[in-house]
Amino acid sequence: MCRAMTDTDLTPRKNRARDWFRSLQEDICARFEALELAAERPLYSGDAGKFELTEWKRGDGSEDLGGGRMGLMRGKVFEKVGVHFSEVHGTFSEAFAAQIPGADASDGRFWASGLSLIAHPRNPHVPAAHMNTRMLVTSQSWFGGGGDLNPLLSYQRDQEFEDSVDFHAAMKAACDTHPGADHPHMKEYCDTYFHLTHRDEPRGTGGIFYDRFNTGDWDQDFAFTQEVGRQFADIYPKIVARRMNEAWSEAEREEQLIQRGRYVEFNLLYDRGTTFGLKTGGNVTSILSSMPPVVKWP
Repeated sequence: MCRAMTDTDLTPRKNRARDWFRSLQEDICARFEALELAAERPLYSGDAGKFELTEWKRGDGSEDLGGGRMGLMRGKVFEKVGVHFSEVHGTFSEAFAAQIPGADASDGRFWASGLSLIAHPRNPHVPAAHMNTRMLVTSQSWFGGGGDLNPLLSYQRDQEFEDSVDFHAAMKAACDTHPGADHPHMKEYCDTYFHLTHRDEPRGTGGIFYDRFNTGDWDQDFAFTQEVGRQFADIYPKIVARRMNEAWSEAEREEQLIQRGRYVEFNLLYDRGTTFGLKTGGNVTSILSSMPPVVKWP
């Protein structure tokens, strides 16, 4: 449910959300760089990866339409990982505005800020993961986001597998901080959303997903969204550290590359975040950096 906000509410709330998403990017990048430093020989060699942070502006520069900070790293543990902050504003196209709540009443004007993350580890034993948190404003305002785990080996793609159990527990803990966050519903929504209809199979083992979240208490809704980010920033590095020094075989690497193809198919066919970014003139390099660096279709 989304409710209108008055003009006096907007600026301080936008600033608080923007600053939080930017600080979350910095926190997660630091945690991932620490994992790079902890990678052990002989599985890993060479220098530890470091994030390349690139500021970008939306539009042609003739007016201020916002922008963001793209964070990309290619390292030893993370074959490719993107942790991207954005704050953009402007006007939706007429066709796209019809799909967004409140855009008709705002003459298509919008503001959005958030963080988007996708991690593709090198070791097939380490699950890939996705997380995003965001705030969007038209004539209404709401939060959205969530996180999901994507194990790449068949024996790990089980809801009872240790990594998935721990990940689900962290997402439930985030929901438990807020009386309006219905964990069973958000878990089911995640399973339904991250489903490859054309293959009739899940993309991974799920997590939580929520959109257009507004209970009427902005501070509590923002606190919940912050807790989703904190829980992810805590649990996913623990899962990576647990698995990253396990040896892998060529057969497991092959299975990993094939399973990565499912992620590509979902993002290009179904993902609303990808569509939103492209429809609003976002940074194409940042948006499509979520694609795995190496992938196979048998």
